[in-house]
Amino acid sequence: MAGNTNTSKKLTLISLILMIFTSVFGFANMPRAFYLMGYAAIPWYVISAILFFIPYAFMMAEYGAAYKKETGGIYSWMEKSVGAKYAFIGTFMWYASYIIWMVNVSSTIWVPLSNAIFGKDRTGELAFVGLNATQILGMLGCLWILLVTFVATKGIEKIKKVTSIGGTAVALLNVVLLLGGFLVLLLNGFEFAQPIKDIARDFTVSPNPAYQTPITMLSFSTFAIFAFGGLEVLGGLVDQTENAETTFPKGLTISAIVIAVGYALGIFACGMFTNWSAILDSPNVNMANVAYVLMRNLGFELGRAFGMADTSAITLGMWIARFVGFSMFLALTGAFFTLTYSPLKTLIEGSPKEIWPGRFSEIRDGMPINAMKVQAIIAIAIILIVSFGGSNGKAFFNLLALMTNVAMTVPYIFLSGAFPRFKKKQLEGKVEKPFVVFKTYGSAIFVSVIVTIVVGFANVFSVVEPALGGRTLDTIFMIAGPVAFSIVALILYFMYESRYLNRK
Repeated sequence: MAGNTNTSKKLTLISLILMIFTSVFGFANMPRAFYLMGYAAIPWYVISAILFFIPYAFMMAEYGAAYKKETGGIYSWMEKSVGAKYAFIGTFMWYASYIIWMVNVSSTIWVPLSNAIFGKDRTGELAFVGLNATQILGMLGCLWILLVTFVATKGIEKIKKVTSIGGTAVALLNVVLLLGGFLVLLLNGFEFAQPIKDIARDFTVSPNPAYQTPITMLSFSTFAIFAFGGLEVLGGLVDQTENAETTFPKGLTISAIVIAVGYALGIFACGMFTNWSAILDSPNVNMANVAYVLMRNLGFELGRAFGMADTSAITLGMWIARFVGFSMFLALTGAFFTLTYSPLKTLIEGSPKEIWPGRFSEIRDGMPINAMKVQAIIAIAIILIVSFGGSNGKAFFNLLALMTNVAMTVPYIFLSGAFPRFKKKQLEGKVEKPFVVFKTYGSAIFVSVIVTIVVGFANVFSVVEPALGGRTLDTIFMIAGPVAFSIVALILYFMYESRYLNRK
């Protein structure tokens, strides 16, 4: 009886594909990709799926299967494969990426809130006591960090239940985008709003003047890689999958195809109802609000296609923008509350307690309260530096997106870089082999090099591109985060070695 119950709880092929899809696929990635590259974003997403998503996902699956009894997550994977210092620095960088994510979201979450209330983004109109819109958004971001940190230390179960509604609504937005786009195309006699005159050119050259050079186009690859993020969760799914040896590789491959095709169709659908020059080539459109601009335009074009008067079509567009804004605000709020403590707790529980000073690592009521307070101070400091750095609204949102992309993809290099050492130990019989895709040391080195090069070069181009365009401060901000956090990690580990390890 027990065995049967266990088996019934195992993930089937379909449930595995759905879980991977919901963990990885992100609605906002498609409007943002179309805004930056138009149809030319599609090849980059396909290339990223082949050179990054599939090999990296199989690596995570092997890690998770081999170390399924370890509670330290990616720290345990790297510590068992390479060593404690490498694992701590890699995990610290992974955690630091979530601080940058918090900086980004706390400053941009007001855009979906504005859309939910007004049906459009009015954050650019903010001004108060001599502060411009960018600076006010920064101050609001600081207040948001303080509020979430305070509430999270008191318990957030009820808030998480409410915000889960937003996640479901955001999932529905993918359907609205695809079906709405194809419906507009059908009703308009298959005439694309963004014309396709030369397939070879339209699918390789961006309509965006800022993405015309080889360097800028290569820098876009970080957006494509970022769109496939969240793969670390796959490591824990192998032992939960029915007939994992055959089901998991099949499920992962199908998921990769479905996600890549889904992104490609979503980007393609944006061109069915949005003319890039008419709608997106505006100083009022930026990385933070482009999804709402596009979806409002979808509502307007649907209204016109059904024969509505322009005023009625505009109203329909605003209500769709309100729905998108409300959904995204709830979803981001839920994610924010969870990510305020979850990565930090993983870092603290996975690493040696002696590495942390004073009462930093103390866990009370399941929450690392002292560490969360320090985290809030660091996030607020970064927000103030970036928001008062002199950027206008569009440049500010662009910088936040780039900082997040770079910070959240750097840890992939640590995990892929450790894989050959992991495989060597596995082949020597020092690590279990419940699930194996890469059967030889040579194949492990090959995929490790490919993934590391793809992610590494994508980040190099992203960091270098602003400096080549005269925006040196943007480059400094993008480098400063990972460099500063890596220095902190090295100092903490050095102190741990000198005070504890060297005494043994």
